[in-house]
Amino acid sequence: MKKVFHPKYQDSELDIDGFIESFDSSGEYIKDERNALKLFQLNTKVINIKSFRTPNLINQIVYKYFRKNKAKRSFEYAEKLLSLGINTPQPIAYYEFTTSFLFKKSFYVSEQLKYDLTYRELINDFKYPNYEQILREFTRFTFDLHEKGIHFLDHSPGNTLIIKNGEQYSFFLVDLNRMKFKPMNLETRIKNFSRLSASESMIATMSDEYAKCIDVEYDKVFKLMLKFAEEFQNRFQRKKRLKKKLKFWKK
Repeated sequence: MKKVFHPKYQDSELDIDGFIESFDSSGEYIKDERNALKLFQLNTKVINIKSFRTPNLINQIVYKYFRKNKAKRSFEYAEKLLSLGINTPQPIAYYEFTTSFLFKKSFYVSEQLKYDLTYRELINDFKYPNYEQILREFTRFTFDLHEKGIHFLDHSPGNTLIIKNGEQYSFFLVDLNRMKFKPMNLETRIKNFSRLSASESMIATMSDEYAKCIDVEYDKVFKLMLKFAEEFQNRFQRKKRLKKKLKFWKK
C-alpha cells in the first residue's frame, strides 16, 4: 500500500487508514455505481472517500508501470486547480494498493462540500431561481478555466457543484481524474461545452456570454457550440441503442 497526504491532514492519517480498511462495511453511501463514494465523520468534518474499482488486466499493468492511476491524478489535479485559483473540494489523500507486478485498487479522499445545486439542475429546471445569472456566471467560470489552460475533459452536468454566496455563485469541480493542462484554440474551448446541454436556448445564452468573454462574434460561437452539442448527442444516442441491442442479444 502507498498513501500520500496533504500536509493539513497528516495528523488524521490513522483515522483515515481505518476508514479505508473498513470501507466495504462502514461509511454512508452517496453513490454506488462503477466507483463507490462514501461519507465518513472525521472529528468535526465530513470527508468523502471515492473507491475506484479494480481496473482490467491491461490497465493493471498500465497503472503499475506507465501511467498515474485515477486516485493519484485526482489528488494532484485538485492541488493544481487550487494553486490556479479554481475551486474544488479540499484534497486530503490518496491510497494505492498493488501487488509485485499489478496495480489493484485506489482511493481518493477529499473534504465533503455542502453545496446548493449542481449544474444538472439547470438542465432539468429552466425556471430555477436566478437561472440565467447562474448560467452566465458558469460560462465565465468555464472561460476562466480555459484562460488558465485547464481542459476539463469530464465537463459534464454532474461534475460542477454550485454554492450561492449572497448575490453571486461559486463553482467547484469534482471527478477530476481526466484533465489536460495546455493552451486551447477556439474550437477546443467551445467543444468543451458539448456535454453540458442539448437545449438550444441554453446554448444561445452560453454562446452569448462566452463570445463576450473571448471577443469573438456571437454567431461563430453559437454555430460551433450547437454543432458540437449535436455531435455529442448523436454519439450518445448511438451508444444507448447499441447497449440495448447487446442486452437483448445476451438474453
